[in-house]
Amino acid sequence: MRNALVAIGITLALTSGLTAQAPGTGGRGGDGELVPVLTVSGMGEARIAPDVATVRLGVVAQGATARMAQEQVNRAAGAVLESIRKQGIKAEDIQTSGLSLSPLYSQGRNGTQAPKITGYQANNTVTVRIEDLAKVGPVIDAGLGAGANTLDGVEFGLRNDEAARAQALADAAAKARAKAETLAKALGLRLSGILEVAEGGISVSPPPYTRARLAMADMAAETPVSPGQVGVSASVTIRYRIAP
Repeated sequence: MRNALVAIGITLALTSGLTAQAPGTGGRGGDGELVPVLTVSGMGEARIAPDVATVRLGVVAQGATARMAQEQVNRAAGAVLESIRKQGIKAEDIQTSGLSLSPLYSQGRNGTQAPKITGYQANNTVTVRIEDLAKVGPVIDAGLGAGANTLDGVEFGLRNDEAARAQALADAAAKARAKAETLAKALGLRLSGILEVAEGGISVSPPPYTRARLAMADMAAETPVSPGQVGVSASVTIRYRIAP
């Protein structure tokens, strides 16, 4: 499903002292005169269903020694990776994105004793790229069931956003033109051509990367995931020549 939401900002310049720069004319018309212009700025947004997701699952374990903590994490991480692969995820779409080992300290008494190492904590985090969004919940459930004890949310995006970018640009330009024509008609003006078109930029806004998009109250139940939509916004500024 595609929707377009457009916000338009308008600047109107009609005095002979205000000019719009035409290519190669240094800010004047073809015969050197100052050119009155109508400037409209439009912003369009296309909202597209995502087609790829990124999930980050991790294992954290503690042990009396660094080796004990690391061995616990290694065993659990191996089981997590195997469970994810069994969901049909390709090896190239699974990547180790975090690996750490750090000491744990006791608190000194009344600040008179230095903290002492009481154990170690190890961490292993994997990032999983999922193109079949129906597998997002099962991948999470499989990872948690195999021993993962941290979940850093789900991020949704687009494998190819060129079509969405083009849609947002076209919509912004069309809305800006319609607004210019409406203003010209209301003010008794006549547009005689375009002096300049400038793209203001394009941005892609995925749904928020957050745990709140996951329902995990019951570990025995399947994890429902809502992908939402990805927003692609574009802005365009058009300068029109106003006929005498």
